[in-house]
Amino acid sequence: MSNSPQYAPYSPQTIKVHTIPIQSLASLYNIHSVRITWVDLVNAIGIRVVPLNSFQRLLASSRPGITVSQSVFGFVVNRCASGFGPVGEYLFVVDLASMRLCSYAPGHVSIMGWFQDKVPAPGRVLGTGVPMCPRSTLKRIVNTAKSYNAAFLVGFETEFILLKSTNPIEAVNPHGWNSTRALPSGTKETEVIEEIARGIIDSGIELMMYHSETAPGQYEMVTGPLPPLEAADALVHTRETITNVASKYGFHATFAPRLHADTKYEPIPRRHITQSITPLESVFLAGVLEHLRATCAFTLPLRASYARMHDGIWSGGTWVGWGRDNREVPIRLCVPVASVDPKPALDAPSKNHFEVKCVDGTSSPYLVLASLIGSGLLGIQSQLPLVEQDCGTPAALMTETERVAAGVTRRMPMSWEEARAALAADEAMRGILGDLVDGFLSAGETLDELLHSPTNEAERVQMLVEYY
Repeated sequence: MSNSPQYAPYSPQTIKVHTIPIQSLASLYNIHSVRITWVDLVNAIGIRVVPLNSFQRLLASSRPGITVSQSVFGFVVNRCASGFGPVGEYLFVVDLASMRLCSYAPGHVSIMGWFQDKVPAPGRVLGTGVPMCPRSTLKRIVNTAKSYNAAFLVGFETEFILLKSTNPIEAVNPHGWNSTRALPSGTKETEVIEEIARGIIDSGIELMMYHSETAPGQYEMVTGPLPPLEAADALVHTRETITNVASKYGFHATFAPRLHADTKYEPIPRRHITQSITPLESVFLAGVLEHLRATCAFTLPLRASYARMHDGIWSGGTWVGWGRDNREVPIRLCVPVASVDPKPALDAPSKNHFEVKCVDGTSSPYLVLASLIGSGLLGIQSQLPLVEQDCGTPAALMTETERVAAGVTRRMPMSWEEARAALAADEAMRGILGDLVDGFLSAGETLDELLHSPTNEAERVQMLVEYY
């Protein structure tokens, strides 16, 4: 009899989230501090560190949480965005199901939560997430999708560049895609990558593989699929593990896009969304494509993000479309490996999954997933027909007649301004995402002013990589 572990196929019904129960903090893990963690509208990760004794006292409350100024979503580094101010507080209520071990900070765990009204607010139920809370918005959209029998799994490929220096920009090595020379034994960068990998695993996140990527000093961590909210939480924890371990060794890890514009093929951090119900895939995909130009405001949130909006660099191309195993369209349908099983299960969930390529590492996973799943949900609700046909070749290599015949007639936004204008004009997206759209646009404008305040390009790039 084999003692080998049994693995069920990935599905929303079989996936389990591995987090730490509150009861075992002190006894099993020697925890002394809790990092209460959130992500704001410009993808900055915020924390409050609470000693374990104080955290346990906090849990005795009927609404265990900490108070945070309502400016939290509009406060960008040292500037406050329009529409936000000094008046009012939220209660950030902790989510005990989200606790993970911080391997990079011995004795610490991290925990996510929900921004809620501190006191009753007109038109809102006390104890529910406020409209400006990205995590609450994602949860609401996922729950709505479930009412249409749509369930999702999300996996991430997190790519980052290890830098020796941010001024000037200097990568740890010049090596490229899948190169063994990027992970030589005895080097500091290999030690960093291996410690990151162990840290991800120790935190309860499935690490499927890691390898070097195309740009100098670039690496990728591939983590396993989870339900959308839990996947976003896991990505935040993965990014924190990467940046903190790199810092420990004197390096700086950046998720900023296309630092090396001369690289022909430089992949980006991607979202793999698996939909388990095949009959819904067409209308879901139709909704995603219909609103993709607006969604880019969230998935490519900085001016720098559009440095990779080009044809021919395998980052999704510049035309709104999809294709089977085509890396030059923004939505790639990843065709599953053919089975040799002579009798495949007739009721098995779909093995198709969609790779969304127009996303970079400066984006908030909560806003990215809320906008992508929200746009797909709009397609499901309206039973939107899929106009775009499968692109068997890169759209940029088609003639105009061929593109029209394939339903590929719209360009992706080519600039930060164009994407934000598309979001502002998309009433359906604004409706499903709610009030946070205006907050996001305002905070993004303030961030843009800050990132472009240096007087020369070298200083602007330095600021970009140090913030992201």
